Amino acid sequence: MLAKLTSKNQLTLPKAVVAAVQGTEYFDVVEENGRIVLTPVRINRADAVRTKLEELNLSEADIADAVSWARRPG
Repeated sequence: MLAKLTSKNQLTLPKAVVAAVQGTEYFDVVEENGRIVLTPVRINRADAVRTKLEELNLSEADIADAVSWARRPG
């Protein structure tokens, strides 16, 4: 199977390849000995949220306070 690299550095994957990894939106891309290797990756959005909360240095109490504030009657 062939895939052509466009002037914008984009590849179109053959249908058979896409069918084999159906539902995959992201790929880890590495170069190994002159080969390009694509590995399907499932992004866990919960991990991204946890990472952001960690960066913000928020405690569980801070989050609980924020939820209580958001749930209080208008």
